Amino acid sequence: MRIIDTDNMAAKRLNITLPEEVVASLEPIANKSRFIAEAVREKLDRERRHRLDALLCEGYRAAALEGRRLDEEWGPATLKDWG
Repeated sequence: MRIIDTDNMAAKRLNITLPEEVVASLEPIANKSRFIAEAVREKLDRERRHRLDALLCEGYRAAALEGRRLDEEWGPATLKDWG
């Protein structure tokens, strides 16, 4: 886990509501703001990577379909003189 020094960063105060069990889990954490900020960053980064992975998969599928289409279209023309 990366630790980011939020003391040297511009910050904005938020009023948020959390479930009681989450608040209870945060009790032993000394710098709750830093901890929550890092948790949010990690979650946002995971979601960003998930979206990028989905786009890559979509691109690979499209490329594979295009490759198969080209094989079907040009296969007879390229193989007719070989056999």
